[in-house]
Amino acid sequence: MNSFNKLVKNPYALFRLPAVQNKLHWLPDEAYLKLVYRGRLGKKLNLENPKSFNEKLQWLKLHDRNPLYSTLVDKYRVKQWVADKIGPEYVTETYATWDHAEDIDISSLPDRFVLKTNHDSGGVAICRDKSSFDLESARAYLGKRLSTSYFWSGREWPYKNVKPLIFAEQYLDPADGSDDLPDYKLYHFNTGHIVSCAMTERFTNSGYTATYFDEDWSRLPFSDKGHSVRPDIPVPDSFEEMKRLSDRLAGNFPFVRTDFYVSGSRLIFGEMTFYSASGFEDWEPSDWDERLGSWINLPEEGISL
Repeated sequence: MNSFNKLVKNPYALFRLPAVQNKLHWLPDEAYLKLVYRGRLGKKLNLENPKSFNEKLQWLKLHDRNPLYSTLVDKYRVKQWVADKIGPEYVTETYATWDHAEDIDISSLPDRFVLKTNHDSGGVAICRDKSSFDLESARAYLGKRLSTSYFWSGREWPYKNVKPLIFAEQYLDPADGSDDLPDYKLYHFNTGHIVSCAMTERFTNSGYTATYFDEDWSRLPFSDKGHSVRPDIPVPDSFEEMKRLSDRLAGNFPFVRTDFYVSGSRLIFGEMTFYSASGFEDWEPSDWDERLGSWINLPEEGISL
């Protein structure tokens, strides 16, 4: 279906476009989220009686304003919190930080490293060989990311209070010696449920795969629309440890997704996310949206946990 036909079917699809969203900064959060939700998922956002996973995440954006969230979504500053909570052995080493992209200096860094922005999603430059690393391209890319606010597109308020910076951290070797480092994303619900997503092939032209499993690593019968699955993914050796750590990090939060990597025999914390896919997950089949939503018990309005 071409873009014109999509607009005819759902005129609200206009509000999916970044160019349109950038002109809507004046809109209050609730009004904005209703428009973008209709554009992204093709249905009205029910905030008066939210039932689905996506509806409840939008509700939490508006009503659960725990100030700790701004630290926990900060990819650099969360490291100390996680180290204090579960131990420094689960946290990647940070080599350096910079406030401006043009100040990035890799001369003292090891041969392999990763550069990241702390305040958004996707601000990453991976160096596998310093002798051939295109530093200027990395500076240009990360500098552009540094100047962009991650708050506006999804109104995820914790990011509004994150002071942007660039940091260099250690490169993680995949456990199996390949170039693909699987990302294990544990969705933690305050009813005690845990859903795990194994994301592979994240840096391929064909796009990443996302496969969902339950607490026993049995394949769950749903997927992200537009992304393939790999049901043959073996259970990680550290899966029980992942669940235990996820539970400790999640505490009493209504919902949080905690990401992990496995490098060699070492389990590594990745990041914490309170609004997975910004609350616009397009599940197939769609009835899983409400089923997953039933696993989140919302707090009373205005309470920060």
